[in-house]
Amino acid sequence: MSGLAKILALRGAAVSGSDAKESTVVLALKQLGAEVFVGHAAEHVPAGASCIVVSSAIRADNPELVAAGERGLPVIHRADALAALMQGHRGLAVAGTHGKTTTTSMLAVSLTALGLDPSFAIGGDLNEPGSNAHHGTGEIFVAEADESDRSFQKYSPEVAVVLNVELDHHANYASMDEIYESFEAFVARIVPGGTLVVDTDHAGAAELAARVAGREDLTVVRVGESEGADVRIRSIAARGMTSEVTVVLDGHELTFTVSVPGRHYAHNAVAALAAGVALGVPAAELAQALSSYQGVRRRLQLKGEVRGVQVIDSYAHHPTEIAADLEAINAASGDGRVLVVFQPHLFSRTQQLGAEMGEALSHADAVVVLDIYPAREDPVPGVTSELVIAAARAHGADVTPAHSLADVPDLVAGMAKDGDLVLTMGAGDVTFLGPEILARLA
Repeated sequence: MSGLAKILALRGAAVSGSDAKESTVVLALKQLGAEVFVGHAAEHVPAGASCIVVSSAIRADNPELVAAGERGLPVIHRADALAALMQGHRGLAVAGTHGKTTTTSMLAVSLTALGLDPSFAIGGDLNEPGSNAHHGTGEIFVAEADESDRSFQKYSPEVAVVLNVELDHHANYASMDEIYESFEAFVARIVPGGTLVVDTDHAGAAELAARVAGREDLTVVRVGESEGADVRIRSIAARGMTSEVTVVLDGHELTFTVSVPGRHYAHNAVAALAAGVALGVPAAELAQALSSYQGVRRRLQLKGEVRGVQVIDSYAHHPTEIAADLEAINAASGDGRVLVVFQPHLFSRTQQLGAEMGEALSHADAVVVLDIYPAREDPVPGVTSELVIAAARAHGADVTPAHSLADVPDLVAGMAKDGDLVLTMGAGDVTFLGPEILARLA
């Protein structure tokens, strides 16, 4: 939402809005001239408003939404607003259960480094608050396409990326069949003559590619490590907290560096490479530009190091993401232990995937598990962090429950030793613990 507000402000629109609390994002929007209120109230909707833009997280009884309805103002979903902003551009939409933000960020950074000045809208900040969106002068518009509420079906990109397809967002999808149907509807929106880039090393994405293979006006580009890939990953070599990736594209071998560790981030980078090439960007130039990507906030982001203990923050909240980030961190940690502070996200996700979360966390040397971060959901009877804790312990994990964020910094500082790596993990407010842990260590 803040990215849309930023692009609209940069295009000269009068923008106002509300957020739950003050933040660096709010400050960044105010500096662009947007009027931002803290808290939600009917009087925050200005008299001259032409419409109100909402996300799926806004409930029907929100006072500003109610006021808009009473005044007959058009209510526009976030995805419809983004689709309108993309009109007149060559759209590149990045979808998938995991990796969307990273891959979209890689494209935004590398295309910018090549002087193409793309517009972009990302679900996370690159290096600083407010860097999640840009109104560029170039013809390309790169957007993160969110499947969680089916809103990615609003876009009509020239190139689309699907990184993986798994069951998630249980409040909106009851089965994998519904997930596939949703992704097929997204692919159907690709303009005639367009391109789908799909990572067929992932079973769900490979299945999607097979389902849409009959469309004659669509080029499907398969990326991955398998022999049949159109853009084949020949090797991924770990280099501490980076990776060196070698790919074969159109018979030519390219090697470049990915600034974040782990096989999954290497796959994201190769999907970005294939997508850019589909838009006509020279492969060798784009591969070199991808090396300039320095990460995105909350994607294995180093928060600091004190007394030989590194603290890293991760947005991972789905079992696949947790396992992938732990694989990468374990490979980069050397002889040190990996200590995880995990906060389950959403009651519905924990109810469905709590056991898998616990199994994934068992690959850490020790785990602190917080209470569930509810976000937009109401509690579900019987669904607590104990589902994760019990599963982790069943797989041999050393687990400590923590029911208060305030208790965690002292707890972790007492556990950590020189050479250890602390990973704060989850999609909620666990991210705020990194600086506090570093302060206790100091």
